[in-house]
Amino acid sequence: MGIYGAINAAVSGLSAQSTALENIAGNVANSQTIGYKRLDTTFSDLVSGGGAKQSSQVAGTTFATSRATNSSQGDITDSDVDTYMAINGDGYFVVTTAGGTVVDGEPAFNDTNYYTRAGDFELTDDGYLVNSSGYYLMGFEIDEVTGNASGDNPGVIKIYDTPIPALASTRIDYQASLPVVATSLAGYDAGDPTSWLSPLAIAGGNISAANNADFVSESISGGTITVFNANGTPQDVNVRWAKSVNAAGATEDTWKMYISTGGDVTNSWYEIGSVTYDATGAVSGLTAGAQGTVNGDGNGFTLGALTVNGVTTNGIDLRFGSGSGDLAQYADPDGRASSVSLEQNGYASGEIVGLAIDEAGQIVASYSNSQTRTLYDIPLATFEADHDLRRVNGSGFAETPTSGVPDLTRGGAILSNAVELSNADIASEFSKLIVTQQAYSANSRVISSGDEMLDEALNMVR
Repeated sequence: MGIYGAINAAVSGLSAQSTALENIAGNVANSQTIGYKRLDTTFSDLVSGGGAKQSSQVAGTTFATSRATNSSQGDITDSDVDTYMAINGDGYFVVTTAGGTVVDGEPAFNDTNYYTRAGDFELTDDGYLVNSSGYYLMGFEIDEVTGNASGDNPGVIKIYDTPIPALASTRIDYQASLPVVATSLAGYDAGDPTSWLSPLAIAGGNISAANNADFVSESISGGTITVFNANGTPQDVNVRWAKSVNAAGATEDTWKMYISTGGDVTNSWYEIGSVTYDATGAVSGLTAGAQGTVNGDGNGFTLGALTVNGVTTNGIDLRFGSGSGDLAQYADPDGRASSVSLEQNGYASGEIVGLAIDEAGQIVASYSNSQTRTLYDIPLATFEADHDLRRVNGSGFAETPTSGVPDLTRGGAILSNAVELSNADIASEFSKLIVTQQAYSANSRVISSGDEMLDEALNMVR
């Protein structure tokens, strides 16, 4: 039985090396497939039951099994596609496939979830993120109010092209450093720095259109900002400061704040209020003006109903921040307001113009009005035994009883504008190919030798 056993062992070797060659061929063929995980080959021996003693046992046959390398990271390469994603670390994208039916113009999706590392997702015309293998990306929708992911199970991600509505401006955050004296203005006497005042500002109230030129020459610019009404109509608001009181003895410096009113034929500038400074240059008090009131927090003014460039705004809260440093007074040699910063919270309506993936693995939409919205959270599925996942077409995997159930609370990091390449290395596969080829040839030589020995044995009886 020794010769027949040798031939059988060699035949099993041929079969095992054929399996190895098949895996090598598949790995080489998919060396450029995004998200592909190579299959290695493991060889095991089968011991014949020749005898109880070790000395009577002989080498048995062999068989080959495929070994998954699902947890082996492939190289990550950059991409200029904003919706391409790569996983750095553990985890798989949760995906599904579309069935053959269409309901109300939308595809019907299968109930089975799959898992993949192939993150070359692109936005389709109907708003789905689909990779090159036809898998639809799944995720948790973000609640716009709470900012948290909603639901217990991920759903197919659908990006709607619904515009976001306009939001009326309700707040302006203002910061500036006002000069002690405005040296650039006509009313300032360099020999008497306490004598400069704006005569138009002292009178108080609004500045008429007839006095616009004089007012501009005797006040300093405080910046410009665009605000929006409820319809999203933009309104440019110009700010100017006019000094009404110079410090003298116990008297403190006082500046009056004005904003433009655009096309108002009666008044060019509205008086919002006065800001008083102490000797250190810090704000010591606010006083309401003709067109403003001190807000409830005492850190700014609430604007009255104003028609700016023909559009009416109501109740905008103009805040100077939480500290006096946001509207301090310094001995600026140029006599101008410096470090001016204006920010507001309104915007016009906007159309979606792009998608991006942020560092938290969330889909963020950009709109034409410079606003952004977080739409979905992309989960990563991990498994206790991901090497037991069942491979399916398109670099996908399916859950099995031995892989464990997916855990969507853990996983690596999602990298945007990147994809994970195949973890099959051509050089390594070619090295294994050489070894496999030599082993196959050696097993075939054993069969030839066994055949020759059988011929010799048969010839002995002739």
